[in-house]
Amino acid sequence: MFTGIIEETGIVEKFSKETYGANITIKCSKVLENTQIGDSIAINGVCQTVTKLSSDSFCANISEETLNITTFSSIKSGDIVNLERALTLNSRLGGHIVTGHVDTKGKFLSCKQLAEFYNLTFEIPHNHEKYAVYKGSITINGVSLTIAKIESNIITAAIIPHTYNNTNLKNLKTGDFVNIETDILGKYIEKILSAKDNNNKISMNFLEENGFV
Repeated sequence: MFTGIIEETGIVEKFSKETYGANITIKCSKVLENTQIGDSIAINGVCQTVTKLSSDSFCANISEETLNITTFSSIKSGDIVNLERALTLNSRLGGHIVTGHVDTKGKFLSCKQLAEFYNLTFEIPHNHEKYAVYKGSITINGVSLTIAKIESNIITAAIIPHTYNNTNLKNLKTGDFVNIETDILGKYIEKILSAKDNNNKISMNFLEENGFV
C-alpha cells in the first residue's frame, strides 16, 4: 500500500525483456534506506517486489500482465521514474490510498503554467472515466493528484511546484503515456452495487440518503 507521495526519482539502469515478463534495475538512493529483499517499491505507480539490492540500485521482476497494462511495455534504459516505498504503520497518509495496481494507461495532452503552478491534462480510456470525480483523487505515474477539471474522459490536475519539480511529470511530452490508478473506493462501491445477490441492500437511494453521493 502506498500514498502517492513520491520520495525520489530514479534512473532505469537496465531493462531486459524475458520470455515471460522482464527484469528491471533502478539506480536510486533514498528508497534503498532500510529496504530489504522482498519489500515493495512503487515504480511509476506500479507495485514491484525488490529481488536484488546493491549500494545504489535495486532490481525487480516484471510480470507479463504488468507489461501489458502499464507503460513498462515501452520503458528503456535512461528513463526517469517516480519511486515510493510501501507504507509502514507509523507513516503519514499524505496523499490517498494507492494500491500500486495500475488500472490502465492515459495519454498526456498538455501542460499549462499558471504563475508557479501547472495544469496537466490527460486523456483516459472511456471505460475508466466513471471512476474520475471532480475534486477526487487519481494516481498518475504514482503521483497522488486531485482532479481539478473533468470533461468526459479528459481530466486536468493542478500541480504544485514541489510536485512538478520533484517527479517525472515535468518530463512529459505531448502524446506520452502514463500509468493511471483510479481511486479504489469507487471500484468497491461499483462492485457492491452490481452484485446480483446484494444482501446488504445497498442502492443509489441508500447512498444518497446516507450522504455518500
